Amino acid sequence: MKNSKAFSLLALASLLPLTVLAATPYYWVDSNGEAVRDGANNCIGALYHGADIPACRGEIKKEIDSDGDGISDANDQCPATPAGTHVDATGCAMVMDADRDGVADAADRCPNTPANAKVDAAGCPLDSDRDGVADYLDQCANTASGSTVDEKGCAQKVVVRDLNFATNSAELSAEAKAILDKVAAGVSGDRAIRQVMVTGYSDDRGDAGYNKALSERRARSVADYLSSKGLSGLQITSQGMGEANPIADNATAAGRAENRRVEIDLK
Repeated sequence: MKNSKAFSLLALASLLPLTVLAATPYYWVDSNGEAVRDGANNCIGALYHGADIPACRGEIKKEIDSDGDGISDANDQCPATPAGTHVDATGCAMVMDADRDGVADAADRCPNTPANAKVDAAGCPLDSDRDGVADYLDQCANTASGSTVDEKGCAQKVVVRDLNFATNSAELSAEAKAILDKVAAGVSGDRAIRQVMVTGYSDDRGDAGYNKALSERRARSVADYLSSKGLSGLQITSQGMGEANPIADNATAAGRAENRRVEIDLK
């Protein structure tokens, strides 16, 4: 009897116009008669069964999201995003930048840059004066080339090679003055400096006595120039060491160029 009744109901349903069934909004209900909703809070509909819930009528059906990125296909400008990819509102891969330095994590060689530190294209902090101390830590930002610096980026010693004095002369060339201008700018930016010692060195060609005297004159010329650039308030002294304390092999031209130097110690 039950089977025949079920059959008659199904037979009756099959005779109803399809348009009527499709237009009638039926939804699943729970034991309390409330509409059953999915994770997106949309009513879950049924074709022939369930209840007619007025509150569910007219809801926009959950749209298809083929790549499962949370953006419906209708709005997804990148419909084949790989699983697990973080996407933006357009469904395209979101550029992840954990330290927010403007360089994507995938290309960031320094992924833990402190906030507000200026970085290069690789995401690493800038070191404008190339002294080994990043700009955001550098308290002496214009350190001259050749400087040995402390942890604050302030020069402790500046080694200047080939200052381009005229032959057998202590007169500074225009190129030498330009180099010393940068040294002076770096020194003046460090208020902790009180003493400046300029030491001149030469290679071993020629008479040792002559070389020592010439290195003294050249060191004095450098010291005087630094004083004229606003460093007169510091204690600036000079000395010439001639051929002493070579830092390279005098047997080669490159080595002799290394040895012809002026060292500026800062204290």
